[in-house]
Amino acid sequence: MAPISDFFKSLRSSKDTNGSSKRSKKGALDGGASPAHESANLPDNSSHLPRSAGPADGPGGPHIAVHGPDGALNGHVAAQSPSQSSFSSQTYQPAGELAAQSSNPSTPLPGQTSGPIDIPTTTTILSNPNPSSPPGAGANPEKVRTIDIDDMINRLLEVGYSAKVNKSVCLKNNEITAICQAAREVFLSQPTLIELSPPVKIVGDVHGQYSDLIRLFEMCGFPPQANYLFLGDYVDRGKQSLETILLLLCYKVKYPENFFLLRGNHECANVTRVYGFYDECKRRCNIKIWKTFIDVFNCLPIAAVVASKIFCVHGGLSPSLHSMDDIKRIQRPTDVPDYGLLNDLLWSDPSDNAVDWEDNERGVSYCFGKSVINDFLVRYDMDLICRAHMVVEDGYEFWNDRTLVTVFSAPNYCGEFDNYGACMSVSEDLLCAFELLKPLDGPALRKEMTKVKRKSPWTGQRYEKK
Repeated sequence: MAPISDFFKSLRSSKDTNGSSKRSKKGALDGGASPAHESANLPDNSSHLPRSAGPADGPGGPHIAVHGPDGALNGHVAAQSPSQSSFSSQTYQPAGELAAQSSNPSTPLPGQTSGPIDIPTTTTILSNPNPSSPPGAGANPEKVRTIDIDDMINRLLEVGYSAKVNKSVCLKNNEITAICQAAREVFLSQPTLIELSPPVKIVGDVHGQYSDLIRLFEMCGFPPQANYLFLGDYVDRGKQSLETILLLLCYKVKYPENFFLLRGNHECANVTRVYGFYDECKRRCNIKIWKTFIDVFNCLPIAAVVASKIFCVHGGLSPSLHSMDDIKRIQRPTDVPDYGLLNDLLWSDPSDNAVDWEDNERGVSYCFGKSVINDFLVRYDMDLICRAHMVVEDGYEFWNDRTLVTVFSAPNYCGEFDNYGACMSVSEDLLCAFELLKPLDGPALRKEMTKVKRKSPWTGQRYEKK
């Protein structure tokens, strides 16, 4: 199988209509201070944009910028030159020729079919179910039926389309506890390192931007119309972390072998105490509910491999990673330690300035250079590292001759960044494409949610009981 980088070399450079300038609010994307800049003790800094101007793209190298017209919900289009459309996108395929995907919204996307909408498109995309459990093992089916998960999803979706933040959560505390307990069982029944078969859609940081999560599902397909792998950071910063994580957990319980959630550095007690989730739980529920979520976070899987060729993790690589078995041996439940393998997988960053391993400006973990990326891919016979953890202007950004990609899925991040949100779609033949969410805020976001609710085929009767 030819390396992905060979196919990227044929892609031409494309710039947005503003040339090489960066979109920004209050200087955020031009190197200004990030919103809620972290202290040295918990220097997440995921809202900061170090080296955001295409660090892997040398002089004359390819730069990808995908932009949609004003008011567009999504940016999934066929590959074409910027002069042909206000969108442009690149696709690649690790084995075979470059191919473009249709921009026709009626055309099924990878992982979608025209069949019944409540039946997964594949029996399973989980390649290595826990040997001690039968395939599909997870939450107790009787428990799932007792909590009426479909009704929970309906109520959560209704809140999402309203684009309003209510003082209380639409689920009762006992329902929240029940879904957390069911999700915890599912996570522990599956491996720490998940091996997946495509097609699958890969999503980066969401950070409590619940309306944008609904927009993403509208764009890419609601479960089970598409298989999903989320890379972590579901909570903190945004105003609706509770609704965000609850909807994701509901989908995980309902479709345990088609919907996957990895752990991010914000799925941790110490970080959520500082950056919003603890306060939101205390204000809208109670501290006991926060502790219940922390118990779930401590059981999340850490990394995934798609088709043995794409390594997916929230942060990055680690000098303590000597074998994939090292990840598999991480025992759960577990908190995130101050250093070591698990810490690095959730916190580290790529750097075009690092030769090997260097101290991270976040104050935790490391930055890793090109040689580390190349050695990793050669050692494990992989083609691409897909990670999140860092806001990037266009929603996705490549490093090191396109052997590493950062995917960030929270548009208009924190109301300070004029960034797009992205989702990376991987087809069965490993054709990869990016679908984008335009940044919207305030009245524009509420107007958009009202519009998509009126035309959405997923609302209202989606989970109507037979």
